[in-house]
Amino acid sequence: MDYYKIQRQLILPIYFIVGPTAIGKSSLAIKVAKKLNAQIINVDSMQVYENLNILTARPSEQEMKEIKHHLYGHIKGSERYNVARWCEEASVIIKNCSKKNIPTVVVGGTGLYVDKLINGLVDIPSVPEDYKIQSQELLLNKGIKKFYNTVSEFDSEALNKINPNDLNRLKRIWEVFMYTKIPMSNWIKNKTKKFLDNPNYLLYLFLPDREKNYERVNKRFVKMIDNGAVEEVKQLLKLNFNKSLPVMRAHGVPEISLYLDKKIVLKECINKGQQVTRNYVKRQHTWWNTTNLRIHQQIKHFPDEIDINSMNFN
Repeated sequence: MDYYKIQRQLILPIYFIVGPTAIGKSSLAIKVAKKLNAQIINVDSMQVYENLNILTARPSEQEMKEIKHHLYGHIKGSERYNVARWCEEASVIIKNCSKKNIPTVVVGGTGLYVDKLINGLVDIPSVPEDYKIQSQELLLNKGIKKFYNTVSEFDSEALNKINPNDLNRLKRIWEVFMYTKIPMSNWIKNKTKKFLDNPNYLLYLFLPDREKNYERVNKRFVKMIDNGAVEEVKQLLKLNFNKSLPVMRAHGVPEISLYLDKKIVLKECINKGQQVTRNYVKRQHTWWNTTNLRIHQQIKHFPDEIDINSMNFN
């Protein structure tokens, strides 16, 4: 066995292909995985749900047959998936593949998941479902400003570290305190749980022009409607899931639900779906532009515009 092969086994890297939604990361990941004889791991927090295929732009069955894909559509919509669970599952797959000398390509746009897999996560107890339902109801009843003020009474320190409009993290601070009686800011000071020991990774960050990204978002949402997104949401609604569940808040689901309830026409449904996705893209651009993660290559083109051979895999 030559020296290069021995070194490759010892320090097998994890390849991350990341960036905002609707830019074509998944297709590139398949090309990279074929080139490296690798397996693909999903890092999109919505593509994990089995009930949403079209609206989350999950890879096709044919694509998943070509290359082994992990963590796609394996979670029931009735569950609340989270960063800790993803990190646990992804790290097991990475370690198992590494033992077999198989590289892994992690692809998606959920930056928080990537960050916590690499840097670790504060080990906070899981909060029971009823607390999550209560936080959602309290937020709706009080409104954002009053709910924010309520949370500030017991954990202003944690609030200072989040965007006031980040409702998920705002509710999380309330839930953790109500369940554990310990402020989130205190938990954060505790020992961080590591999922990978000194991970060797190469992160390829795609940040194409934002306006062009918006154009792709608009076209993709129309294509999703044409491909059966309305019927997909109709079947989802038949399951009578709690509306606070993540799967019920996925981009397009609330908007198509309004259309199915005859509260808006299809054109308005499409406009609203495009707008919420563009808003998400804007937040993703901001997150990735300010991340402290070590970036191997930052590429200002769409993945389908580059030659795979221009990517530095060393």
